[in-house]
Amino acid sequence: MDRLNRELAVAGQLLSSNVDYLSLPEKVLQFGEGNFLRGFVDWMIHELNKNQVFNGRIVAVQPTPHGKVVPKLNAQDGLYTVALRGIQNGEVVDTREVVSSISRGINPYADWGKVLDAAADPNIEVVVSNTTESGLKYMQENFYADQSPVSFPAKLTACMFHRFQVCNGNPSMGWFIIPCELVEDNGDVLRDLVLAIAEDWKLPGRFKEWVVDHNFFCNTLVDRIVTGFPRNNPETFQEELGYEDELLTAGEPYHLFVLDGNDGIQEKLPFHKVGLHVHWGDVTPFRELKVKILNGAHTLICPAGFLSGKETVQEVMSDPNFEAFVKKGMYEEILPVLQFADGTKNEFAASVLDRFRNPFNPHHLLDISLNSIAKFKTRLLPTLVQYVEKFADIPAAIAYSLASLIYFYKSVRAEDGQFTGNCIQGEYLIRDNKEVQQFFYDTWNDSENMIVLVDKVLSNETLWDMDLLAIPGLKEAVLSHLEHIANGGIDIAAVL
Repeated sequence: MDRLNRELAVAGQLLSSNVDYLSLPEKVLQFGEGNFLRGFVDWMIHELNKNQVFNGRIVAVQPTPHGKVVPKLNAQDGLYTVALRGIQNGEVVDTREVVSSISRGINPYADWGKVLDAAADPNIEVVVSNTTESGLKYMQENFYADQSPVSFPAKLTACMFHRFQVCNGNPSMGWFIIPCELVEDNGDVLRDLVLAIAEDWKLPGRFKEWVVDHNFFCNTLVDRIVTGFPRNNPETFQEELGYEDELLTAGEPYHLFVLDGNDGIQEKLPFHKVGLHVHWGDVTPFRELKVKILNGAHTLICPAGFLSGKETVQEVMSDPNFEAFVKKGMYEEILPVLQFADGTKNEFAASVLDRFRNPFNPHHLLDISLNSIAKFKTRLLPTLVQYVEKFADIPAAIAYSLASLIYFYKSVRAEDGQFTGNCIQGEYLIRDNKEVQQFFYDTWNDSENMIVLVDKVLSNETLWDMDLLAIPGLKEAVLSHLEHIANGGIDIAAVL
């Protein structure tokens, strides 16, 4: 079977419409070439090109020394297939499309000069990144003009300084910079990192002024589940496509991109004009919607669903009682305390239920359980507090989720730094930081009864940043649920 590349795509007419995608100029410098960017921003730019409202392609820079994507990208002439599969507005979506928005990939550790050449190109006006949350961190390192720095913020600083030198500080040569890392105020964070590194490297004050005055760092929020290469059934995909594609990228049809961009970037990247789910403006409200509804509902069902014997979110949603539990938590407890128009809240909640029912992208509950205490604190605890303040009552589904979470963290064994729980599915690893796991291990083993255990857990301000015993009625609700779970297992119908 032939491998996807320019020759195959042209001969097989795999590129939609009559646009000559493969000759479009490079307009975007992108740090990162992983599944998410290829299935999200790069797919969006392909949509712009199909509608002839951007007409540019992307130079993708490998973010780490051990990356493996760039050779595959270049072997396929930047082409790859995006498979979007899921439920949207109650209907099944299952599409395939060859995306042509990437022109080439560069390994900066081998070809730093090529990265600098791209950085100096006046046609390149946009910078995109996704180097994971750990990528937006400060790392002290030396500046060498002829070799790539290690960290992404340092790479960006070096590229900006080179562009500044080549253009002699021309204000019109500033960039629109769009970080997609899941960090709050990611644009502001990245700008401050660039300035800190410029200070470390003793770069001219005029350069720092140019960074601040003539470059626009967007704060963003991204939302799409991109699972990447379908490891379970790649042969089926290849046979269906009729060609080999090592960069086949699968994801869900749902997508949301929120950018606090100004008029200039909206004009450069008019995503909203081609029917994409993009919002321009303050990111904060959309972050709250995502964290409270989507992430909150994930956390709501995770421990109870897993302890009941289910492995995925889809299995949870196929159980009528659990589906009713999710809806109760969302529509009766989370949405009533969110300060949004009913239409906005309900539309987002409906899209979340569609995503949870997606039969193509299994969300494993054990994966979602990673660092669940911190997730509960940020995703559900504020809702619980607001609900009590507004209704003077305990939200039943959230309280049950908290009780099941406490039981999920009951270790039956602690060996070599790993803490193991046990449920009807058998043993499982509890994945959290060592201090959290040790606290629950000690508390479950040292408490003479369930009342003492609940007191210790709810009063631990290190876990919750507050004393949960101060919330009227919470201790009693959690204690009652926890005793029933310990004695009879998960009975989700009890809170419906």
